[in-house]
Amino acid sequence: MKKLLILGSGAGGVMVATKMAKLLSPREWKITVIDRSWQHHYQAGWLFIPFGIYSIGDCVKPQMDFIPSGVDFVQDEIVAIDPEAKKVTCKNGSHDYDWVVVGTGCRIMPDEIDGMADGWRKDIFDFYTPDGAMALAKRLKHFNKGKLVLNIAEMPIKCPVAPLEFVFLADWFFMINDSRCNIEIELVTPLTGAFTKPVAAEILGKLCEEKNIRIRPNFEIGSVDAERKVIESHKGEEADYDLFVSIPPNFGSQVIEDSGIGDPMCYMDTDPHTLKSKVYPNMYVIGDATNVPTSKAGAVAHYQSDVVAENLHREIEGLEARPEFDGHSTCFIVTGYEKATLIDFNYKVEPLPGKYPFPGLGPLDLLGESFMNYAGKMMFKWVYFNLMLKGKELPLEPQMFMAGKKRMGVCGL
Repeated sequence: MKKLLILGSGAGGVMVATKMAKLLSPREWKITVIDRSWQHHYQAGWLFIPFGIYSIGDCVKPQMDFIPSGVDFVQDEIVAIDPEAKKVTCKNGSHDYDWVVVGTGCRIMPDEIDGMADGWRKDIFDFYTPDGAMALAKRLKHFNKGKLVLNIAEMPIKCPVAPLEFVFLADWFFMINDSRCNIEIELVTPLTGAFTKPVAAEILGKLCEEKNIRIRPNFEIGSVDAERKVIESHKGEEADYDLFVSIPPNFGSQVIEDSGIGDPMCYMDTDPHTLKSKVYPNMYVIGDATNVPTSKAGAVAHYQSDVVAENLHREIEGLEARPEFDGHSTCFIVTGYEKATLIDFNYKVEPLPGKYPFPGLGPLDLLGESFMNYAGKMMFKWVYFNLMLKGKELPLEPQMFMAGKKRMGVCGL
């Protein structure tokens, strides 16, 4: 019997397992998912925990709720991946494979910034982990005066719109608690503006300006002085804070580093269109584990899962992989006060205004604030747990389409 291993049971791993279980004969193939945790996290929900909108219980479900019938789940910690021997070693045993899908995710690395550990979970917090989000929730309850700084250390990061959402939600949170007039909010970023793409950066930057959220661009953090409550850039610029919310450097999984199979940031060198490993045969990569130049977000993993499953099945059948993935990413951005905006883009086309998913009709507004967008964002958790992870069909194509978007003089369109 041939063997397909799927490493990691996050969004990408589970969705590929669900699709491959339908495509491969159980008499010929054994599909195994390996992950160290019995819990599946709705990672997009961590953003809402500090503000009391979600609890940890809202965002965590048992893994077995989503492992499809006929697929084995092994709860174990992966310690080594040997692509030459086609073997994966775990703490409690080893597994050989004919094909492997690497979906091992990424991790935050606060120790990469000098001095950050000195103030960690005291006046320096993150919300990219469950523990960090809960600790920050406790701190925000008692923060009613001073300067809140959110800093992005470097790119890439998991869900690149989440930092913007955080400052928008903070503005809303403090306004509700009648303390906004006593609190300064500053987004300190290595980017040239609010976002990586010009049209979206201008629109989102104006939103920050309207909400009295200061943006300090082109700031590449070098160190933190936790005693003075100051962050310093490599150029010697300083930004002071009373409460520091950090997006530390994001690296790929530890097992990628330990196995010596990734780039310097522990991401897998991945073909951006087929999602096959550029280096190792019989290997596909999905989600946050890739080094492809698109967002590390659940929606991207969803689009990628269609391409990975199709190409993996094609190769098993003796056909060539197709370069079908175009970097498609769709992200809601909560802007506060029960409103949100939405962006839809790919490798070549930046986020543009328009209607989504039905051209001219919507009901969602691209780069426009609306309650409908907010409702879509808040509904997404249910969609994620009940439809996406269970392989239900959604009206979302892996490839981005231009219908319904205003071109606005974008080169090449």
